[in-house]
Amino acid sequence: MVRQRVPYEVRARFFDLVCTGWSLAKASSEVGVAKQSAWEWWRKSAPVTLELLPGRVGGIDSARTRLSPGAAGEAGVGQRRMLTSEDRAVIAACLQCRARGEKITLAQIGELIERHKSVIGREIARNSGPDGSYYGALAHQQAVVKRKRPKEFRLVAEPGLCRRIEAWMDDGWSPQLIARVLREESPHTIMGRVSHETIYQALYVQTRGGLRKDLYRQLSTKRAARKPQGGVKRANSPYKEAFKISQRPPEVADRAVPGHWEGDLIMGSPGSPAVGTLVERATRFTILLHLPGSHDAESVAEAMIREMSQLPEHLRRSLTWDRGTELAAYAKIQTDLSMPVYFCDPHSPWQRGTNENTNRLLRHWLTKGSDLSRFTAADLRRIAASLNARPRPTLDMKTPAQALDALLSNPAAA
Repeated sequence: MVRQRVPYEVRARFFDLVCTGWSLAKASSEVGVAKQSAWEWWRKSAPVTLELLPGRVGGIDSARTRLSPGAAGEAGVGQRRMLTSEDRAVIAACLQCRARGEKITLAQIGELIERHKSVIGREIARNSGPDGSYYGALAHQQAVVKRKRPKEFRLVAEPGLCRRIEAWMDDGWSPQLIARVLREESPHTIMGRVSHETIYQALYVQTRGGLRKDLYRQLSTKRAARKPQGGVKRANSPYKEAFKISQRPPEVADRAVPGHWEGDLIMGSPGSPAVGTLVERATRFTILLHLPGSHDAESVAEAMIREMSQLPEHLRRSLTWDRGTELAAYAKIQTDLSMPVYFCDPHSPWQRGTNENTNRLLRHWLTKGSDLSRFTAADLRRIAASLNARPRPTLDMKTPAQALDALLSNPAAA
């Protein structure tokens, strides 16, 4: 026996009754369908925020979800006009016509209710049911529920999401990277993702818990409280440059050609060794220099020549460094590596922005004020490998290792 499909109009009438306060049983009887079918309609078509209230056979308590008189569609002076239940009924009717094969665009629907087509697109995306169906009454009730304030904080309502964020942060991932990965994993599910600001608020605002209280220690800054922006940064040591950064070729600035590097030192506790960092501007590939004894000019030059000489010549085009005395032997570097060295302007660390950002990421392992002598050359290689295996939004979520490998396997592309 072939079951006949219930007309759209019957379903729409059923949802209209439920949204005005009728129980599922009473509404199903009114439209002449079985109670089990009505439950199935509700399960498949009702938006996830329209949960059945305890103590009810079905239906929505209109006293809890209905807007105050006039708030559902009448905008006050200077306010945007919200979509009314009548607007949503028009949208639903037009979508039903489209389902029957009629050519009706979002722009045409918008003209009928005097709204832009983008408003119609967002409305359909936001307030359709899990099965993709759109019913005017359900959509309107969904919109009313979403406008209720205050809203439950996302990371309180989603403990599973909290655990994933904690695991990523324990591995050194930044809130920005976590938010990007979640957005790409759940492009159409809002409850499956959060913004980086939401993560920061969960860490720093006491009333917005959900994440471990000590998780702020996994941030590169290790700060227990947010630092106000602004202020004067400490100046770097003066140094006479050989080549100014303004003399670099244009291909360095636009990252059009790989092989241009930025470098600096990461300092630990007073008197402890430093770690040299080199990052390639196009791929963000990072090399760490082991400086166990001293970080004077000769030691830095020797370590840099040792590590960078392993790279092919087309990946050694230039180096940009800060005005630190540790690179006083730049002439030896230029000669041995056949690579020009450029120096930033005074008090301008942003001119090595790629390296500054990389050093910030490395602070997850090489924490400020710690004794860096405990890190062996093998330790630094493992840290660099971990950072080079992290997906980067600037590389379309590829890793620096993948980007560099592509250049090594295809030198013509470089």
